[in-house]
Amino acid sequence: MHPRRLADILSVSPQIAVEDVAAIAGAGFRSIVCNRLDGEDPGQPRFAEIAAAAAAAGLRAVHQPVASGAVTAADGVMFASFLADLPKPVLAYCRSGARSTTLWSLCQVAAGDGVTPRGA
Repeated sequence: MHPRRLADILSVSPQIAVEDVAAIAGAGFRSIVCNRLDGEDPGQPRFAEIAAAAAAAGLRAVHQPVASGAVTAADGVMFASFLADLPKPVLAYCRSGARSTTLWSLCQVAAGDGVTPRGA
């Protein structure tokens, strides 16, 4: 796992493994957002597995599955809502980190200030 910091409240990462969750908590993250569809790739952990590991590590976890190449403005608004409500900092992940980054960009456009997610 190699998170890339986008803001004080958010970093993004490629796919994480159940075994990564303890290190994510140890790195100071307080929440995880999964932007992958379950079953997108063979061998990918299901969100329920990540969520169980997150709960055991004291992290909040939410699932906002978005199909690759099909991110909408409404998805950005939903992502902003999650960011407003979740304990921070948040680690969002997908296959490569690109969808999570796109969602962050969309919520920045919705906020209009380029820094604060809408609803935060």
